[in-house]
Amino acid sequence: MPSWPPVFHGVERQDVLDQDGDTRGRIRRVALASAIGTTIEWYDYFAYSTATALVFNHAFFPKLSAASGTLAAFATLGVGFVARPLGGIVWGHFGDRVGRKAMLVASLLLMGVATAGVGVLPTYAEAGVVAPVLLVVLRVLQGISAGGEWGGAALMAVEHAPEGRRGRYGSFSQIGVPAGLILAQLVFFALNSSLTPEAFRSWGWRVPFLLSLVLVAVGLVIRLRVEESPVFARLRTDDKRSKLPIVEVLRARPWQVLTAAVSFIANTALGYIFFAYLLSYGTSVLKLSSATMLVVVITGSVVWLASIVGAASWSDTAGRKPVYLAGSVLLVVWSIPFFLLVDTRQPWLLIVAVTVLNIGLGATYGPQAALFAELFEPRFRYSGSSFAYAVGAVLGGGFAPLIATALQNATGTSMPVALYMVGVSVLSLLAVLAFPRRPLVAATAGRG
Repeated sequence: MPSWPPVFHGVERQDVLDQDGDTRGRIRRVALASAIGTTIEWYDYFAYSTATALVFNHAFFPKLSAASGTLAAFATLGVGFVARPLGGIVWGHFGDRVGRKAMLVASLLLMGVATAGVGVLPTYAEAGVVAPVLLVVLRVLQGISAGGEWGGAALMAVEHAPEGRRGRYGSFSQIGVPAGLILAQLVFFALNSSLTPEAFRSWGWRVPFLLSLVLVAVGLVIRLRVEESPVFARLRTDDKRSKLPIVEVLRARPWQVLTAAVSFIANTALGYIFFAYLLSYGTSVLKLSSATMLVVVITGSVVWLASIVGAASWSDTAGRKPVYLAGSVLLVVWSIPFFLLVDTRQPWLLIVAVTVLNIGLGATYGPQAALFAELFEPRFRYSGSSFAYAVGAVLGGGFAPLIATALQNATGTSMPVALYMVGVSVLSLLAVLAFPRRPLVAATAGRG
């Protein structure tokens, strides 16, 4: 096996950076900014998901039956996913042309405005059909923002990281997802526990969305203080930037885009079934309290966060592919036992179910930032990573809660939902098997 070359397409390896105290401090600041920024961004996104499961059917679709209202609410959730590839193309283009940092600031601003807008929306009772239409528009803006957020945060962390630790540092962008989910769930849990059901449905559900304004302000301060990615800075200095990065990446690396996107389908589908559909299923079908279900989801999210960090660090020594394979196999074999335990209605068995599921989710998400970066050359890396991530999210999580709800309503049982989970997990497993054993672009993304 030949050694990895020191230069790839005119971009020097970043592991030659001096590892003095100032450099280590800079890398830590970037990692922290990536984690906090993505936590805030995904808090906004998951506040919407949680409200969809708990209240949007009553606030925006009251004329429909309970089941149809839930389906309509989950459909608005899916609309945001449809917009994510567009966001991936737009943010990816400017991220590869203007810079990673600028796009992170822009995406956070857009997400904050859209989320706060949901908090001041009139309900159907106040504005009629205009209310759900405006809800969909704001959800589309959230989707466009999310389509570019992940790529920028992941690349900032990975491209600043030292050699041999890109999985670990890339995990800082990944933990923002469960951390944002935990934060959103805790806010909803506090409101749900302290307010009457009438007060929560009347105005309490708006508080998490308005709180976004404060969180976004904090995130902007942090992100504005970090330095641009050294990989992009060198591209700009050497004038090696792609003129049309999305076109170039689809021409040069179509197989990598396809396999990366398909590999993400199971993670995002099962993830949204866990933290969006499960809330609705537990409260409306199993007749468990909202407080119980929120505790179950929060517990699973903590496990997810921990397993992301562990899996990402493991991938720096074992390799990305073996870690992905282990997580993918676990998702396949656990999908049916997951619902068998959930349907017992026993809280401690629900916790067992979500704990094991989230270990699999962590193993298939923790190494993702480093792996996707290693699939694409720096000049079109933002576009390739963001587009693959967004397409996988659409195909997997975009309509997973809607599909799960429809399957359960049509059959009256959870087993078709479990089989759906098995199907998407097998599909992603096949894509993971197609990954190269070693990084494709190791010169600027680490050997891992």
